[in-house]
Amino acid sequence: MDEVIARVAQAIVAAERILLITGAGLSADSGLPTYRGLCGLYNGHTEEGIPIEAALSGSMLQRDPALCWKYLAQLGEACLGAEANAGHRAIAELQRLKPECWLLTQNIDGYHRSAGSPPERLIEIHGELAPLYCQSCGAVDADLVEHLNKPLPPRCQHCAGVLRPPVVLFEEMLPERALNTLYRELGKGFDVVISIGTSSSFPYIVEPVLRTRQAGGFTVEINPARTDLSERVDVHLQGRALDVLPKLLGHI
Repeated sequence: MDEVIARVAQAIVAAERILLITGAGLSADSGLPTYRGLCGLYNGHTEEGIPIEAALSGSMLQRDPALCWKYLAQLGEACLGAEANAGHRAIAELQRLKPECWLLTQNIDGYHRSAGSPPERLIEIHGELAPLYCQSCGAVDADLVEHLNKPLPPRCQHCAGVLRPPVVLFEEMLPERALNTLYRELGKGFDVVISIGTSSSFPYIVEPVLRTRQAGGFTVEINPARTDLSERVDVHLQGRALDVLPKLLGHI
């Protein structure tokens, strides 16, 4: 393992442009339940007997905001109940050392920001849980914690409209700005791409890895289990991001 980590570290040192891709496995090391779709707090169906994907959908937020917010609140409480770990901090330090190191995350918990990853090189492709904003008047309300302790759904203090987080719910489009940033940077090419703690089930997560390897770049997967991507990267590092990333940083 140490020899493989050293090999990956050498590739990082030699690289100018790097892309790190993170998924739920990284935050699982903080104690946050891994996601099933948006979250794995559930076993596929809610107490109401509907799929969690239906409860956490854009159409449900419009049709029955109280029901949608019941599960958004559980997700929010889980995220607020944990914090960034050594893996998040190692990524932030790597971004400090390498000015052209970009971070693409599927996670909505905000741990990368709190760990110190620079916002200008952070692509949150599924959005984030805060700040809330009003769907009616657009007013911003930053106090997620306060609203989780009040009756749901949270309401705008200006117009009483329903508040929502800037997160991508099921049935909704990915944020245009994040997509544009991703494909702008992908168009410039990357020397190294590292997939961390993700099952790589979305095309926009797999594509940067495959495109980079096809162009002659170096590709790595860090994951405790093997995925469909494992046979298509140069190196698969088996282990938790919490353990592997600090060791990797120690070689740089």
